[in-house]
Amino acid sequence: MAPTDETGQAAPTASPHGTTPSARPSAENAGWGTHMPRWLPRAMVLALTLVAVFQLGSWAFHQLAGLLINVLIAFFMALAIEPAVSWMASRGMRRGLATFLVALAVLILAAGFMTLLGSLLAGQIIKIVEEFPDYLDSVIGWINAHFDTELKPVDIQEGLLRSDWLRNYVQNSATGVLDVSAQVLGGLFQLLTVALFSFYFAADGPRLRRALCSVLPPARQAEVLRAWEIAVNKTGGYLYSRGLMALISGIAHYILLETLGVPYAPVLAVWVGLVSQFIPTIGTYLAGALPMLIAFTVDPWYALWVLAFVVVYQQFENYMLQPKLTAKTVDIHPAVAFGSVIAGTALLGAVGALIAIPAIATLQAFLGAYVKRYDVTDDPRVHGHRRQDAPRLLTRTRLLWARRPGTPQPQAAESGDGSS
Repeated sequence: MAPTDETGQAAPTASPHGTTPSARPSAENAGWGTHMPRWLPRAMVLALTLVAVFQLGSWAFHQLAGLLINVLIAFFMALAIEPAVSWMASRGMRRGLATFLVALAVLILAAGFMTLLGSLLAGQIIKIVEEFPDYLDSVIGWINAHFDTELKPVDIQEGLLRSDWLRNYVQNSATGVLDVSAQVLGGLFQLLTVALFSFYFAADGPRLRRALCSVLPPARQAEVLRAWEIAVNKTGGYLYSRGLMALISGIAHYILLETLGVPYAPVLAVWVGLVSQFIPTIGTYLAGALPMLIAFTVDPWYALWVLAFVVVYQQFENYMLQPKLTAKTVDIHPAVAFGSVIAGTALLGAVGALIAIPAIATLQAFLGAYVKRYDVTDDPRVHGHRRQDAPRLLTRTRLLWARRPGTPQPQAAESGDGSS
């Protein structure tokens, strides 16, 4: 018979381990709560590994940002010269030699432009230095005549030579020469890096495409080759069309400046042609500011002639020349082009401004090729017109006013027999 307690109920029996059956589950639960799950250490190690890999990748990306930008520039330059290289290679020329000749031609054009622009700046600086004493004498004479002073150029020169400002300026200039030299060397190294990558991308373009397609299935290979072809066509077409329009613009402005007798007409014409074509929307007016300023030094009326010619030529280019040259290459809305240049400048600086429009043109071509389009319904609102069956606001207001309580309604016309 089971033992009972004082109340007559059966007393709980002790287990062989010294614990009651009712207390055993609580002890086991307490034991489970004090042990760590087996998956938790592995999860912690995995999370720490992911964080470390992310930090390492972020550090490497920031360290290699300059190289990645140079590679991006080189890739777009290779896309730009790809049509010319492929055309020369299809005529039997070795692809490496064709790439070298095209790159040499681009280098000669760039060096010629920089030489002309440098000669313009050097000539203007030399002219300012030579005419500075006469300009200083005229300024001092004007001050003495209007303010009853007795300033002398010798006193001003001695004061400048003895001033602390000039001494500090010379010291800062000496330090700045070293900084400029370092920047020039860094720029030359970046230029060499871009040139080498561009040469390899263009010369080994087929090999690069084969290596990329070798790791993809056949269906993906066709998509990659199609994307590559679109990028080549849009980038090369954009640069070639802009280059041709820059040549026409430069010739037209050179004829005007040479006719007016403005100095440095060739370099000013090249400046107007390049800036006006590769900076959308406002590039023409920015480019025309420098010729206007130099023409103003010759004759103020010449500056007005240059301004009028810039405005007229811009209209001719927008409505006659540009639609014919860009119809089969790059056709981007001016607002989209301007916005893309601003976005590219904010992201990558001058490099982003240069490659923004080809990138947007390539993206636009992708959207046109892969996005499904539908026929637009024939609705007047599509063309910016209101529907004809909609009552006008004035008519609607009159009807509401006529239906107000207490408003006299128009009398009905009497019948012909005199009955009411």
